[in-house]
Amino acid sequence: MSKPTVGDQELALLHYLAEHENASVGEVAADFGESRGLARSTVLTMMERLRAKAYLKRRHVSGMYRYSTATGPGEVMSQAVGQFVEKTLSGSLSPFVAWMSEKAEVTDGELAQLEALVAQLQSRRKEP
Repeated sequence: MSKPTVGDQELALLHYLAEHENASVGEVAADFGESRGLARSTVLTMMERLRAKAYLKRRHVSGMYRYSTATGPGEVMSQAVGQFVEKTLSGSLSPFVAWMSEKAEVTDGELAQLEALVAQLQSRRKEP
């Protein structure tokens, strides 16, 4: 069974926590929250929701909880992209690929990654 979905703000918070492991609510509120105009209570609510969804874990250290990601941000991003493709694009990647070819600026490194992914997809299709 897949994990519950995350919103844009929750995804941003997960990325922040991936870079700032073992942070307290106060630390996250002061850095992540203040820059987005979020109150400490809002940050706490978001963190606890993400913990309930099993994206964050916490441990009690010196009288306070320290939060860290339970999964890597890559897993969360992959799930978010999958949900976008399924819900918004009705499961079709063609509109996304068309958008990329027309609008997106792709670096040489990103293009190499895309080519490697296409090669991987092609090799899987050839297997019985």
